[in-house]
Amino acid sequence: MTAATATADERVAHVGALRRVLLKPEFGALIGAVIIFVFFAAQSDVFRSMSGAANWLDVSSTLGLMAVPVALLMIGGHFDLSAGVQTGTAGLATGIMTTYWGLQLYASWAVSLLLMLVIGFINGFLVTRTGLPSFIITLGMFLGLQGLNLGVTKQVTNTVQVENLDLVPGYHSLFNILGSTFTLGHAKFQIAIIWWIGFTAIASWLLLKTRFGNWIFATGGDPTASKNVGVRTDRTTISLFMMTSAMAWFVGNTQIARSGTIQAQVGIGQELYFIVAAVIGGCLLTGGYGSAIGASLGALIFGMTQVGIINVNWNSDWFKLFVGVMLLLAVLANQYVRRFAEQVRR
Repeated sequence: MTAATATADERVAHVGALRRVLLKPEFGALIGAVIIFVFFAAQSDVFRSMSGAANWLDVSSTLGLMAVPVALLMIGGHFDLSAGVQTGTAGLATGIMTTYWGLQLYASWAVSLLLMLVIGFINGFLVTRTGLPSFIITLGMFLGLQGLNLGVTKQVTNTVQVENLDLVPGYHSLFNILGSTFTLGHAKFQIAIIWWIGFTAIASWLLLKTRFGNWIFATGGDPTASKNVGVRTDRTTISLFMMTSAMAWFVGNTQIARSGTIQAQVGIGQELYFIVAAVIGGCLLTGGYGSAIGASLGALIFGMTQVGIINVNWNSDWFKLFVGVMLLLAVLANQYVRRFAEQVRR
């Protein structure tokens, strides 16, 4: 290898500390989160109180739990438009099997997990075997599950919801795991916040410190070249879809565990918010670049904005405008950072 080649290699190119920070995928989302917090905290006493923090962290955790695996999937070069409706499928499956079919709670929990893993496998298998865009495959799964959720729920319960899970044996232990709260500064915080932080840390470690994480980046960056050098791109893709479905199972069961009830329409439309949170967090729509921490910061921005708008007595319709503006700004910022990174590596 010549000296010129070694200098051009991005692995050995010298990059200053400041530039390394600027090139972090989550850097823009961190700045955005600080700005959003300062803005609403300056205008609302409730927002900056412990009870206010409990509210916007609760909203952020529900979104962030799904945004993290969706971000990993996007880094791997794919989308899952069925991620939102899968949360409803998971909760409905557990509720129906337990309250209407008499299956023991934890047995139904395990069966619903198996069901979600199968759904994730089907998504990944079809993407890798057909060569069709994941957008098309998962859109079909989204429509299928939407109809299945509504049709089966109506057939079994004669309504559009599953209820009374809180009356079955073992519910309280499930509630303690997924739906309980802890007290901090006289405010009650949902246990889901702890799960969110924990899963974000695990996903970040997986992405940055393991061989599988390298495979994710390689698969999203250039799948053909990666396959040629021995990366198991098909297995990586299927695994990422299954991980997304597994988290949908966790989130769906968290929702039904909180109140003992879940609607057949739960999760529909949320998949777009998962993707937007990941993009705000630094993920590129083209794959190969992103961060699990960034996705969680994107979810945090969503949560703070949604609750902050209510705290300052603005019309909640402004939240949709915010989502659109933030998406455009994030895409433009990500393009700029990518170009900046390429210039640094030359």
